Amino acid sequence: MKNDEQLIETVLGEISQVMHDVKPTDLDAVVSRITKDKRIFIHGAGRSGLQAKGFAMRLMHIGYTVYVLGETITPSLAAGDILVSVSGSGKTSGVVSTAEKAKKLGVEVIGVTSDTTSPLAKEADDVLIVPGATKTGAGVHSIQLLSTLFDQTVHITLDLACLLLSERDHTDNSMALKEHTNLE
Repeated sequence: MKNDEQLIETVLGEISQVMHDVKPTDLDAVVSRITKDKRIFIHGAGRSGLQAKGFAMRLMHIGYTVYVLGETITPSLAAGDILVSVSGSGKTSGVVSTAEKAKKLGVEVIGVTSDTTSPLAKEADDVLIVPGATKTGAGVHSIQLLSTLFDQTVHITLDLACLLLSERDHTDNSMALKEHTNLE
């Protein structure tokens, strides 16, 4: 069994390997599709859904109109909207079926997954591949449980997307802070 220091180094090495495998061209394609004149809807299940919600929050902080599917205040989707669907395996039935329905409505779909051949990847207009290990065994091998490596690296990748968006839009920390909760 590895000691704590060895575990930390192994986990950091896994994260670094995945992040080096995220293609800047994929990230750029997603960033160029997301614009402030479009409504953005976010969807994911389980821990991937939690990472997706973090992305939605940061998009709101930098001035985007964003909704999380399944919340009570989320409006209906319409042609021209964007759906960002997150599933490590790309096979999560609820995420895939929602992406399929959205496409039929004329919604642009961005798939965030570890598997280039998955149903979600095939359905998406743009695919952001984050090749962290998932519960199905896809992606970079990990000592961590289930989809932990995917969840860690999808969080970092989506935060990078927000950083690129904020730089493109000239949004700085002081501007984002104005949108941050002030009731803490």
